[in-house]
Amino acid sequence: MTIVLLVFASILAPAHVALAQDDGRATVRLDGRSLFRVGAGQDPGAAVRARRIETRLAGLLQDPATIRPAEVRPHPEGLSVVVAGVPVAIVLPSDAEAAGLAPGILAERWAAAVDAALSQAATRRLSAGARFLTEIQVSIIGAAARLGESAIFVVPRALAAVLVVATFWAIARLLRFGLRTLFSRIVEDVTVESLVKQVVYYAVIGLGLVIAADAFGFSPEAVVTGLGLTGLALGFALRDILSNFVSGILLLWLRPFKIGDQVQVGDAEGTVERIELRATLIRAYDGRVVLVPNAEVFTSRIVNNTADPVRRGSVSVPLGYGDDLRQATAVLEAAARSAEGVLADQPVAVRVAELGTAEMVLDVTFWADSRRRAFGETSSAVRAASVEALRRAGIGLPNPDLRLLAPQDAEVWASLLGPPHDRPPQPGDALPPAR
Repeated sequence: MTIVLLVFASILAPAHVALAQDDGRATVRLDGRSLFRVGAGQDPGAAVRARRIETRLAGLLQDPATIRPAEVRPHPEGLSVVVAGVPVAIVLPSDAEAAGLAPGILAERWAAAVDAALSQAATRRLSAGARFLTEIQVSIIGAAARLGESAIFVVPRALAAVLVVATFWAIARLLRFGLRTLFSRIVEDVTVESLVKQVVYYAVIGLGLVIAADAFGFSPEAVVTGLGLTGLALGFALRDILSNFVSGILLLWLRPFKIGDQVQVGDAEGTVERIELRATLIRAYDGRVVLVPNAEVFTSRIVNNTADPVRRGSVSVPLGYGDDLRQATAVLEAAARSAEGVLADQPVAVRVAELGTAEMVLDVTFWADSRRRAFGETSSAVRAASVEALRRAGIGLPNPDLRLLAPQDAEVWASLLGPPHDRPPQPGDALPPAR
C-alpha cells in the first residue's frame, strides 16, 4: 500500500506543477508574435483583456501612416501605453507584481514591444496584396501559437488525469481480486461477494474520476455544479442505464435469486451465472448466454426453480377402463418409489386426473431434486419404472392405433354377416358368381 501511495503522489506531482504554471494570465500577440502577458484586472478575464489590446493594435494598422512611437502616460488605474493618442494597454499594479518589476519599468518594456511589433506589421502591409497575404499568414501563425500555448497547459494535465485514472483502475482491480480471495475463505455466498466487489470497484473508479478531473484542472465543486445544471438532461439521456444500474443494486440487495439458481425471467430460462450492475447473465440449458437488462429482470415475473432444494414432479399414465384401478394405483405407487432419484422421505401419490372417452389418465406425483438435470432424469426414471411395472402386472397401456368396436346387437350382426350356407337364401341376396 505504501508503494501505491508513492506512485500516486508521483503521478499527482506534474498536475500540481501545471496548475502552478497557469497563473491566470493571457498572452497578447500581434501577427502571431508574443508581446507581453496580462492579468485579469477588472475585465471578465485575462483572455478578454488580451483580445481587446490586440483589437486596438489591429485598428492602428488600418492606417499605418498615423502610427507614432508608443508613450507611457499616467492612468487612474496605473500606467497607460499610448500610441497616436490611442490608449493601447494599461499596466496595472497586479501586472507589475506578477512580472516582479516596477510598474514604470514594465510599462516601458510594453511600449518597446508595441513599437517593434507595429513597425514590423506596418512594413508587411505596404500594399493591398501584401496585406492580404499577411492577414492569412498572421491568422495561421496566431492559431498555431495559441494552440501550442494551450497544449503546454492542457497536455500535462491530460497525461496526469490519464495516469490517475489508470492508477485507480489498477487499485480497483487489485481490491476486487483481494476481496474475491478473502470471500472465498470466509463467505460462501457468491451473491454477497458479487455485491461487495462491484460496489467497491465502481466506488474506487468514481473516486479516481473525481481526482482525475481535479488533476485536469476542473474544480470538484464546478463539476458537481455542472452535473446539477445538466442533471435533468442526463437523466433523460441515461435513464435506461441508470435504471439498469439501480435495478442491479436492488437485485443484489433484495436477492430474489442468487448466483447458481435456475430461474425463468420472461422468455429467458437457465442458470444465473453473474449479476452485474447493468445486466444479469443467464446460461440457457442449451448452452447459450442470455444477457437480460436488470430493469427488465426487476420488473418481470421471476420463477426460481431452485429456491428450494426439492421440487414436486408429476407423470401422466393412461389406463384403459377395463383394467383394475386399485391394482394399477398400487403398482404405479410402488414403481415411483423405486425409481432412481425419487426422495424416499417425501410422499408419492397416484390420483385419477382425467376421464376420457377411451381411457382414463392417472397422475403419479413425487418429489425430487429441484435442479433441472436431476429433475428431468428422475421424471424419466419414473416413466420407465411405471411402464415396466404395469407390464409385469399384466396391465396393458392403451394403444392409440388399435380400437375394438363392439356392436350393441351382436347376434343380429352375426346372423347377417355369417356365411351364406348358415341360413337359407333370402330375397335380394346376391347370387354367387357362375363358374
